[in-house]
Amino acid sequence: MTPSSKTTASTGQSQRLIDLAETWSAHNYHPLPVVLTRGEGVWVYDPEGNRYMDMLSAYSALNHGHRHPRIIQALKDQADRITLTSRAFHNDLFGPLCAKLCRLAGKEMTLLMNSGAEAVETAIKTARKWGYKVKRVPRDKAEIIVCENNFHGRTTTIVGFSSEEQYREDFGPFTPGFKLIPYDDIQSLERAITPNTVGFLVEPIQGEAGILMPQDGYLKAAAEICRKNRVLLIADEIQTGFGRTGRMFCCEHDGAVPDLIVVGKALGGGVLPVSAVIGGRDTLGLFRPGDHGSTFGGNTLSCAVAMAALDVLVDERLVDRSAEMGAYFMQRLRAIRTDKVKEIRGRGLLIGVEIKEEHGTARPYCEKLMELGILAKETHHQVIRFAPPLVLTREDADWALERIAKVLA
Repeated sequence: MTPSSKTTASTGQSQRLIDLAETWSAHNYHPLPVVLTRGEGVWVYDPEGNRYMDMLSAYSALNHGHRHPRIIQALKDQADRITLTSRAFHNDLFGPLCAKLCRLAGKEMTLLMNSGAEAVETAIKTARKWGYKVKRVPRDKAEIIVCENNFHGRTTTIVGFSSEEQYREDFGPFTPGFKLIPYDDIQSLERAITPNTVGFLVEPIQGEAGILMPQDGYLKAAAEICRKNRVLLIADEIQTGFGRTGRMFCCEHDGAVPDLIVVGKALGGGVLPVSAVIGGRDTLGLFRPGDHGSTFGGNTLSCAVAMAALDVLVDERLVDRSAEMGAYFMQRLRAIRTDKVKEIRGRGLLIGVEIKEEHGTARPYCEKLMELGILAKETHHQVIRFAPPLVLTREDADWALERIAKVLA
């Protein structure tokens, strides 16, 4: 059963649950009025039994789909053994996961954390430590270059270098040491670098900014400039990594090799928060016991889930499927006859449909899609983000595209 305008989450048990959330939770999100109680693959269900196709994938945390059986089995099996040791002791999964991540990324070391924002903070600390220990930047003078419209998380340090005013409002004072430049502008990067620059933190595609794509060659040129100036290239692949864009890591499209890769979201298989910074011994090898840590970082339950998530990604060729289905989805979207769309852009199954301002914001379109059984979310007012699980089939895509065409017509 799919929802209609009369059977959406504004009725019955769903509305009671929404009322509870609105009453007892801080209002730091503006979710669509739907309550989800069950999921499998690309499909989710509300308490009334309505079925929806998930076209958000929890901001790319669900690349494997909901409740992938191999990942869930790994979770259950590990829960029956041991779930947490802390880093005070070794466990039998921590080392194997670190090795698997390094081999997948072609790197030498990894540092496991939990949330994506934690991993970004870890990368910042890594770059600063490298700057002081290796590049010999004067103490407390290290600078990291970031891009306008960036989104790297919600911690105080990270929002401090955001260009989005709401993210910063009433949260200061902020951590110094960051320099903001336009995205996709090589000349601005070159001009911003000083002898004190230790890192350039960049998203291969700016997801929260509206699926903003840099021009071909941007990341590769940035990597060359960074190497020439002894600056670490730090790629935030939290949303774009693990097949989302049709490559294992989005930087591969451009032939760019970052010094540090920040990952999260899909690494947890849609089950648990798992994140990491992956890099070389020349950077991550600088940490000493006590410099940095996390009680839950690298816990056995998360390691088991992450190992299964990586195996599924490879064994089921989800990266190739993302490339194939993404190309098909984009082709079909661009064939829709409509005067409401300004641009369709993306890579793999990370796709943005930008609505012309004269036709309103993206939110009402997402609400109409929900009424037809598709859950997508607006970003930056004008863009509908389509990012379904990578297990999406041609049949699933056709079902969704038929309904998307009705809403955009």
